[in-house]
Amino acid sequence: MRPLRTAALLAACALLATSAPATAQPPLRQVMFVGNNWDGTADVIAATGDFAKIARVNVIPDREERLREIYLNPVKLAFFLGIRNGPGEGHDQFVDDMYTTPDGTAVVASRPSFADVVSIDLATGRIKWRFPVSGFRSDHMAVSPDGRRVAVSASTSNTVHVLDITSGREVGKFSAGDKPHENVFTDGGTRLWNMSIGEVNTDLDAPWLDFTKGDRRITVVDAATFQQVKVIDMRQRLDAFGRSDLSDSVRPVAFTPDESKLYFQVSFFNGFAEYDVAADRITRVKTLPKNPNTSEDRTTWVNDSRHHGMSMNPAGTKLCVAGTMDDYATVVDRASLVEGPLVPASKPYWATVSGDGKACVISESGADQVTAIDFATGRKITSVPVGDHPQRVRIGHVPAGWSGPAAG
Repeated sequence: MRPLRTAALLAACALLATSAPATAQPPLRQVMFVGNNWDGTADVIAATGDFAKIARVNVIPDREERLREIYLNPVKLAFFLGIRNGPGEGHDQFVDDMYTTPDGTAVVASRPSFADVVSIDLATGRIKWRFPVSGFRSDHMAVSPDGRRVAVSASTSNTVHVLDITSGREVGKFSAGDKPHENVFTDGGTRLWNMSIGEVNTDLDAPWLDFTKGDRRITVVDAATFQQVKVIDMRQRLDAFGRSDLSDSVRPVAFTPDESKLYFQVSFFNGFAEYDVAADRITRVKTLPKNPNTSEDRTTWVNDSRHHGMSMNPAGTKLCVAGTMDDYATVVDRASLVEGPLVPASKPYWATVSGDGKACVISESGADQVTAIDFATGRKITSVPVGDHPQRVRIGHVPAGWSGPAAG
């Protein structure tokens, strides 16, 4: 290339660099959102270090409007009160799951008692969009690896909706088993797994009444077409492993980093199972200690849970397990399945991983706090007070310097 032409091109590039409008995204800060289910708020805390509280977001700024709608509709009111007296343990369920948008400007939350998903503007605290789910209750969500789509379980319609996280527009949906619950994207976001838990709100909890719990299965779909790829009935796999005594209601799960193994909890069981995805079989079952003070009356266990909440460290070497009804959490070595110290906790309901991957963070719904546990030692690091009945804890991002909505 001639020197004159080269100089001209360099000058043009410099001009474009200085005159083009800035499109770079503002810097974001990694945080954790803690959903206070009975409050209808989300506490935002640091994702590492001291896990200090940063702000609080009101997830139900439209509460009065939604309640008017419900009380004017007898069918909606019946389900609203059913949620209060069933899974809500006498309380309304105002926030279940949460994820932030890729640009960190909004948090998207499912609200079980209002049967919807909303996007809350983190600058103003106002609702940007609202998506009413089919049926009468929304539940667990999952965000795609690229952060652009969010899947939400619609409990009473046996449906999973997949939404554009920025606009709230539905991009697809699929049918699942009875009471779809946990959702997980796998294979780089090309597959979506849903675990249906069946009916967990009755007192028909004796083992011989298990048939009353409904159709419980894992449904795997293509995340682009939402066509069913595979159905996994854990009843068959558990029976083949010799554990016909265990429920096949799959609760929280954790995949290994390479997604070759799935670890999952089931109703009524103080422990978890290991499932080999390629071999399509259960390979190990781990029983964890019982708390001698926990009642053996299964009807007293919250929504058929005994243990509810699992996470895995980024290296895939440790599992963190929330022993909900046994009032502890523990870190388990994945190779040996030997548990570490039992860290006392009050009805721990969820477990996730800190931003730096060094700690497991559990929600203590009975003590209104979250507690961080060191993956390396299995010991408690710290506890941070939050709102009423924390459940889901999720990593998110907010603008750097953000300290809460101006009106929330």
